[in-house]
Amino acid sequence: MCANASYDVCNWLVDPSESQGFCLSCRHNRLVPSVKTAEGLNHWRKISRAQQHLFYSILRWNLPHPDRIEDPTGGLVFDFLEDQHLPGGMIVPAMSGHDEGLITIRAAEADDATREEAKQSVHELYRTLLGHLRHESGHFMWNKLVRDGNDLENYRSVFGDERPNYEEALQHYYANGPLLGWQESFVSAYASSHPWEDFAECFAHYIHIVDSLETAREFGVAAKPPKHLAMAASIDFDPYQAGTAEQLVSTWVPLSIAINSIQRSMGQSDSYPFVLSSPVIAKLEYLHRLVQRFQRQP
Repeated sequence: MCANASYDVCNWLVDPSESQGFCLSCRHNRLVPSVKTAEGLNHWRKISRAQQHLFYSILRWNLPHPDRIEDPTGGLVFDFLEDQHLPGGMIVPAMSGHDEGLITIRAAEADDATREEAKQSVHELYRTLLGHLRHESGHFMWNKLVRDGNDLENYRSVFGDERPNYEEALQHYYANGPLLGWQESFVSAYASSHPWEDFAECFAHYIHIVDSLETAREFGVAAKPPKHLAMAASIDFDPYQAGTAEQLVSTWVPLSIAINSIQRSMGQSDSYPFVLSSPVIAKLEYLHRLVQRFQRQP
């Protein structure tokens, strides 16, 4: 078992060749919440579960995930950061983000109330630990699959030119809001801030869709509304080996509508409160080809 099983945060097995005693997910951790407090351990457990979901997808596609031993300057590593508590009760929230393979996640967002407060403060429709991890890993995959994979020309033809100043673009977004009519071309308002964020958002949604479809398939879930036959959808293929993004989307849309409707019947918010426009589907198609092309490499 993984060495972190002793903290009841991981139940994965360890490769016999792993000298450190950590599983394929935990060996990427550099900084974790305090194990000396119940709150720290609880945060870590929730983050670890989300991290395992992320690595399941990475491993299914055989996507690159070198650690800092294999790639000292650009390997994938995680810091799960705790908020800074200042004298007088002031709290400085930790920041989630990505920098050349280093993914930081605010550990406090493992707390539902804290995460919901953050969600409301930035007017988001969806905010989860798994969403954070999938989004930030999208930045890492851009480095490995697009930049280092010499696919910039194809990327720019779909997402636009990423070379305009990133920091200035984010400052403009937070000062002025998203592009007018962003819903027509982007999967989220934040995706409109810069082509890097657009890619990361679409990468997260690509995994959302594929992994949710696989789960539905394993449970035999299908949408067969007798009065709306055009909304029927069944999953008779392996979503991780889908032929096209269109195949994924055409199955996901009716299924997500059904799931959202069930959520509303329980008085809950939509599980997938997003619209996949034609430009967004084209971006998902690019991602699909990128992932499948890398997966086929020896």
